[in-house]
Amino acid sequence: MPSRPMTARDGELVSSPQVLFPDDVLRPGWVRLEAGEVGEVGSGRPPGTADLECAYLTPGFVDVHCHGGGGHSFATTDPDEAVMAAAAHRGHGSIAVMASLVTASIDELETQVATLAPLARDGVVAGIHLEGPWLSPAHRGAHDPHLLKDPLPADIDRLLAVADGQLRMVTLAPELPGAHLAIEQLTRQGVVVAVGHTDADHVQLRAAVDAGARVVTHVCNAMRPIHHRQPGPVAAALNDRRVAVELVVDGVHVHPETVALVTRAALGEVLLVTDAMAAAGADDGPYRLGSLDVDVVDGVARLRAGGAIAGSTLTMDRAVRTAVSCGMPPERALASATRLPAHAVGLPRAALVTGGSGPVLGLDEEFEPLFVWPFAPGVGRPGGPPGDATLAEGARPWK
Repeated sequence: MPSRPMTARDGELVSSPQVLFPDDVLRPGWVRLEAGEVGEVGSGRPPGTADLECAYLTPGFVDVHCHGGGGHSFATTDPDEAVMAAAAHRGHGSIAVMASLVTASIDELETQVATLAPLARDGVVAGIHLEGPWLSPAHRGAHDPHLLKDPLPADIDRLLAVADGQLRMVTLAPELPGAHLAIEQLTRQGVVVAVGHTDADHVQLRAAVDAGARVVTHVCNAMRPIHHRQPGPVAAALNDRRVAVELVVDGVHVHPETVALVTRAALGEVLLVTDAMAAAGADDGPYRLGSLDVDVVDGVARLRAGGAIAGSTLTMDRAVRTAVSCGMPPERALASATRLPAHAVGLPRAALVTGGSGPVLGLDEEFEPLFVWPFAPGVGRPGGPPGDATLAEGARPWK
């Protein structure tokens, strides 16, 4: 049975037989919580009696590809809706959530980015991710084909301006006309470029990486598959140490055998992401993803027209649990949900270190969150005010 949530308080000492240390090794250890930061970290037996114990003690989860949750979407002009979407995921251990936007017109994206930028500056979300509109019609997935377009410098400039430094990642198809100029334009501004929803072959993928792209969006999904004479973007990405690959490990997007293959073969970093839409942590039923209608049945989101997978209803705790069930060692799964995604997109280091700002996440044996510390309930912002740490009000991680 899942464990009950705990409350962690300033000054308490938390111990665990499996602490994820900065070298990505799980070993017994302890953390002292002090005034909103990590007061001390140590290996072995704690110095005194622990106030709390949990099966795993790690940095908080970092989700760099998320469209919404708790019935709420980041594709909004209502900041309160975005706050609630972030809070829903924080209740599942995600202390940093990138607000991902699906394909829309440049005018619509401009208003959505303008809504999210202040929230990113305040730490409610960990930045903004544009997944579209510069994607391949041949691999559009759940993106409106009528709104896809080639990247134009003027459009990119508009979105960079309104983002005011908070645009952190852009997914594009590198074979589109103007894509290489777009990669250079974005990377000059400190934006991480990801390759996704693409018909690129292995040569075009490598050329995009040479131009500055560093991430592959949900590897294996919405791109050419591997063929023994036409390796395509998947093989090229797995064979390049410069490239981090996202994996959506929900039991739907990628078969467990493929998850195991990718995690064994990747020379670069493997990032667990949710690609969650509004139904994550909410009920089945009708939803919208951008301009398209989605039906969620038994936790699987598909477009009403055509049946394409339309994001997921995944949360990061379940992503870790599923990755481990696919054969990924727990220490690697936890690193792929914490330190590695933070590093890939330039977020502050997610690590348990003395003097670090946290947050600290306690998990039970099934990787269910027991507490996030420090935590401002209902806000979902990393590094919130010090004090008691429990899970988000209204979150439903235990069933």
